[in-house]
Formats: sequence, C-alpha cells, structure tokens
Amino acid sequence: MTRLRPGPLALTLAALVAVFLLMPLVAVIPVSFTPTRFLSVPSGEWSLRHYRALVENPAWGQGLWLSVRIGLVASVVATTLATAFSLGLWMLRPRLAGVLMGLALVPMVAPPVVSALTLYFFLITLSQWNDVIAYDRWGGVALAHAIMVAPFAVVLVSVALAQLDRRIDLAARSMGAGLGTRIFRVVLPNIRFSVLTALFLTFVLSWEEIGVTLFITSVQAVTLPRLMWMGLRDNIDPAIAAISVVLIALVVLVLIGRSVWQLRRRGEAR
Repeated sequence: MTRLRPGPLALTLAALVAVFLLMPLVAVIPVSFTPTRFLSVPSGEWSLRHYRALVENPAWGQGLWLSVRIGLVASVVATTLATAFSLGLWMLRPRLAGVLMGLALVPMVAPPVVSALTLYFFLITLSQWNDVIAYDRWGGVALAHAIMVAPFAVVLVSVALAQLDRRIDLAARSMGAGLGTRIFRVVLPNIRFSVLTALFLTFVLSWEEIGVTLFITSVQAVTLPRLMWMGLRDNIDPAIAAISVVLIALVVLVLIGRSVWQLRRRGEAR
C-alpha cells in the first residue's frame, strides 16, 4: 500500500462498509414492485402499479415541483445571505465577530422544535399582511427553510475565507479597486467552489426538511417529504417505496455523471 493508493485490505473493508450502509436503500427496491396495497416484499408476482400511481396521481408531481421550487429559492437566499455575512466579517473584522458568528449559527444548534414553533408564530403574524410569505404558503416555507439551512452555508463560506490569503484583497485595494470590484473580481472567484458547495448543500437540506415543515404547513404547501410522511402515517402507501427508488436512481445518475465529467477533465488535462 502506497501513500496515495490504498491496499486490497483497505479497499475490501471500504466496500463492506459501503454495502452495509447501502443495504437499507437496496431493500426498498423490491418493495416498490409489490402488487399489494401495503408495504411488503413481493412473493412471486411483481407489479408496476405503484410507479403508475406516481404518474396518475397529480399530488406526487405537485409535491415534487413544490419541493424543487422551495429548495431553489431557499438555497439561493440562504447562500446569498451567508456569503454576504461571511464577507462582512472577513473584510471588516469587527470586535464582536465571535458574537455575530454565534448568533448566525443559532438555528443550527437550537432544538428543531423550538425553531419550528418560532417560525410558526412568525409566519402566522406575516399571514396578516400578505398571502405569499405566510403560513402554509410556499414563500413562507422557503423563508423558513432558508433560515434553517443558512448556518451551514455560513460555516462553509467562512472556512473558505479563513484559508484565503488576505493580502490579495489588500493588494487590490492598494491599486484603487472599489469594494464591488474587490468582492466580485478578487475574493469571490477564489472561493467560488465553497459557495457552489454551500448552494448545493442548502438545496439538499431544504429538500429533505420535514420537522419544521410539519409545523408551518397544513393543506396548501404540501412538499414531497411531507406527502411521503402523510402516506406513512395514514395508510402506508407503497407508492412511497416507488418514489424512493426514483429518487435513489436520480442520485445515482448524478453521481455517475459527475464521475464521468471528472474523468474527462482529467483526460483533457493530461
């Protein structure tokens, strides 16, 4: 075994751990083909009825589109605010930087129930003034998700800025560059990978958020995770297994596409 390439034993152990972690995901695949109306492993006959239900029942498509829309808005808002906050701390270095950072990370460390109740009363109050950013509206859910996932973006961007050489900003300022030029043409290009990572991470966290969503939605803003939770709570709908398989397949395709893209880039670099 070299320092850069693991040996057979390490690869075998890694493969066993990966199989152990993936087994619960693999187990849901045969369940999705059950011909019955309840969750069960098919004993002989396999059926696509639950996959057809995903297409025929408009609620699944609406929940999927709503989750995508909320996730995109929440990730953009959270990443934008987190990047602006982190840049402000990095460039200004205020005396209370530690206190401000602690306040920004409160949604990450606070119990989810406390955050959910706070956001519930906040959105109920906003419901008196508008019908978009309000309780049980997609705008209100997007705002709540942005508040919950913003601390993760703050951590990613702040870590990237901590590793950035401050002298490049000082050099740009000494050459007469304005604040906008320093931010958008000097600092951000050097941390763009962390910003994009924060954007992707916040989207994923918003996509799978269910705890807070249960408190701030009722019947209008039914996201895909909430719809799946309702199916498990009310009637154990096997369509949940079918949508789970579809989501797993999408993730696998994205990972395969990313691997192929990286291999092509390495080939072009050589």
